[in-house]
Amino acid sequence: MQFSNDRVSVFALPVCEYENVLSVEAGTRYRDAVLLNIPGGEAWVFDYGVIVFWGVDEDERLSLLHRLKIQSDVIAGDHQEHFRFSVEGTEIKLQKDLITLGMDAPLQRLAVSHALAQSLKLNDYEQRAQETIVDYAHLPKALASTGNINLSRNEIASIRGHLFSTKSDIFLHYGLLDTPEFFWEYPEYESAYNATAKYLDIRPRVELLSNKLNVIHELFEMLADELKHKHSSFLEWIIIILIAFEIVMFGAQELKALLF
Repeated sequence: MQFSNDRVSVFALPVCEYENVLSVEAGTRYRDAVLLNIPGGEAWVFDYGVIVFWGVDEDERLSLLHRLKIQSDVIAGDHQEHFRFSVEGTEIKLQKDLITLGMDAPLQRLAVSHALAQSLKLNDYEQRAQETIVDYAHLPKALASTGNINLSRNEIASIRGHLFSTKSDIFLHYGLLDTPEFFWEYPEYESAYNATAKYLDIRPRVELLSNKLNVIHELFEMLADELKHKHSSFLEWIIIILIAFEIVMFGAQELKALLF
């Protein structure tokens, strides 16, 4: 295939925008990815909201976004990565953000695109986890020094739910730990995927992220238990006060009976 340039561009899209791709552009589906043929190159669109452009000029990329009714600023910012590629030799190599393909085959580019898309999606979760860690890093010190926290049970439940959602997205929805099902039908391209995933450190990054989420979740489990204990203590004090009040009232009645 004749490409316009040697650039590979990876962008994250809102999941809702992916539906526009299917409704506007006719493409060829390979499991959880759709191939769009674009003048001067091609684009692979993944079900979890990532699009990978191979050799597509910026004008053509913007034209596609216009047809999809997607604002260009939607794919701006940190949710993008860029590489270069060439076709030479007999096997795939990756070095200094240069992808050297062993053949000019669309399915080999799809294999590489799977890893590129997973890596970009993982970037989003890494950022979300890091923001959560930064936001609540003060809690262990506060709990250790004062024994008190300034979060309600509802707030803790909401944060724990957010952590569960993030971890669920990683392990269940987007298959970031698993080899894509595409390679069940095309195992001959799995080596290209594995080489790219290794270069991008996908598996170590997912494991590290999972460990962070587990630590944070354990923290909030502890906080939830603490709040539950406080609530139980509060109820115990109410019961004690009610019993004491009942004893005082009974004593007052007995004293009144003796005096009168």
